[in-house]
Amino acid sequence: MLEEGYAAVSSRRVASKAGLKPQLVHYYFRTMDDLFLALFRRRAEVGLQRQARALASAQPLRALWEYSTDPAGTALTMEFIALASHRKTIRTEIAHYAERFRAAQIEALSSLTERYGLHPDTCPPAALTVLMTSISRVIVMEQALGMSTGHAETLALVEQHLHRLEGDLKPPGTPRTPQSH
Repeated sequence: MLEEGYAAVSSRRVASKAGLKPQLVHYYFRTMDDLFLALFRRRAEVGLQRQARALASAQPLRALWEYSTDPAGTALTMEFIALASHRKTIRTEIAHYAERFRAAQIEALSSLTERYGLHPDTCPPAALTVLMTSISRVIVMEQALGMSTGHAETLALVEQHLHRLEGDLKPPGTPRTPQSH
């Protein structure tokens, strides 16, 4: 999917890459949608675990930003979104998991508003999650296209706010404290 797009994925190509006979792929996955769904669900569950660790870290906003700006993850997500525009079952599953990701983000960020001195009326956690994930995805997508105009300024602005709220970048594994900034 990453190399040539979802349209290039076939049971024969999957079998070839895995060193299997195509019949074995069909034994486990009756249709390509079944295969795509299994792949997406597996990736989404791992993603939910990674996000939970990020949101539980000493610097949850920075960790969420770094998680959201992973180019490989964004590229695969965009392939699934392209696939979903043609397949309702995939679209439904993506929406289901996207809501789970967003709900976890909102829950975590809601508990941070007081810690960071943010008023929920002027900086609603739901809006903050949409802003962070959409900015990160747009930058990653545009970089994949070869675009860069405005990226340095946007990344500097995000870094400025992350630094203001969470301080300097802490080493991984730093314990979370009530007042981290």
